Amino acid sequence: MKITGSKRLSQLGSAIFSEVADWKREVMNQGVDVIDLGIGSPDLPPSDRIIEAITEAVRNPAHYGYPTSEGSLAFREAVARWYRYRFGVELSPESEILTLMGSQDGLAHLALSLCDPGDMAIVPDPGYPIYSASLVLAGVEPYLLPLRAEHNFLPQLEDIPVDVAAKAKFILLNYPSNPLSAVADRAFFEHLITYAKKHDLLVVHDLAYSEMAFDGYRPISILEIEGAKEVAVEFHSLSKSFNMAGCRIAFLTGNASAVNALKTLKSNIDYGVFSAIQAAGIAALEEDMEHDHSVAYVYERRRNVFISALAEAGWIIPPPKATMFIWAPIPKGWTSRQISREMLYHAGVVVIPGDAFGAEGEGFVRIALVQEEGRLLEAAKRIGDWLRTLE
Repeated sequence: MKITGSKRLSQLGSAIFSEVADWKREVMNQGVDVIDLGIGSPDLPPSDRIIEAITEAVRNPAHYGYPTSEGSLAFREAVARWYRYRFGVELSPESEILTLMGSQDGLAHLALSLCDPGDMAIVPDPGYPIYSASLVLAGVEPYLLPLRAEHNFLPQLEDIPVDVAAKAKFILLNYPSNPLSAVADRAFFEHLITYAKKHDLLVVHDLAYSEMAFDGYRPISILEIEGAKEVAVEFHSLSKSFNMAGCRIAFLTGNASAVNALKTLKSNIDYGVFSAIQAAGIAALEEDMEHDHSVAYVYERRRNVFISALAEAGWIIPPPKATMFIWAPIPKGWTSRQISREMLYHAGVVVIPGDAFGAEGEGFVRIALVQEEGRLLEAAKRIGDWLRTLE
């Protein structure tokens, strides 16, 4: 019997990520000290309070039964309190909040819970890869919404064909954005909600980077907009905001019907987040409400150090207002994949080609600020030295 993977597997993810991993292994096997600025995984640990909460919780025998797939009421109540504190948004813990095993869990399954095969959804290009991959899993047709520098990487909603807006079940956006580091203001979200109501669209907003903003900028929740809960849901994650990426805990908030759809699907496929991790999540949210335990200052310093060092080397990059990423326009004469490969082989620095996130990402690379400042300065020096050899 010949056993092969399904056809849909060939449509998942980006081959570029695997390709970059192969390049990295080859370079490391040559003894090169590689500085990896590729994957957006926090390099810092959670706070002492979060670690202490995990330690205490794992010693509690009561936490070793099956948790509910929707998450404990205590965690959902903590989320509701935090949303009230952070955004001034009132949420029902019972019907408007769902606990997730990381936002990737929810993003991967949302289309399955909302759409039927043959339906359409609008997703951004460039965009985080799971946005499109989730549509493949659900048999949903994507409409790729171009996000371009001349519009500050904001979608031009009026350019979406009328028949697409009529057919699509939802539109998915992400501000502050991975990979673009772009931001959106209240006026944009107001326009988006008006557009969604006009076309009977659900808005799915990924707000994973709300706590990583700089220069006094403070991202808002789409649920702050009047009437948003009628047509919108929002994903949020503790991974980046609280250095809990390995804990796998996040949540979906907003429209009760959409939250319930995903809740129903997940009740059939998993038993939820380990109760001890939910206890740690409560500790993280409570600490933030008590002491504004933000990680933004760390990444703001890293951004400033790295972009200044690259500028001295001759690579001028606009400083992002948010996220742990730099979306860097590349010098003319290169493709994103070419410069990423050469930068790794000749400077020992890993970055991700922009076209890993969609065709509109060509001409850029994504750089993750996931090393301490000394390593970032070393990376900038290596890149600068290499660029000068090309002059």
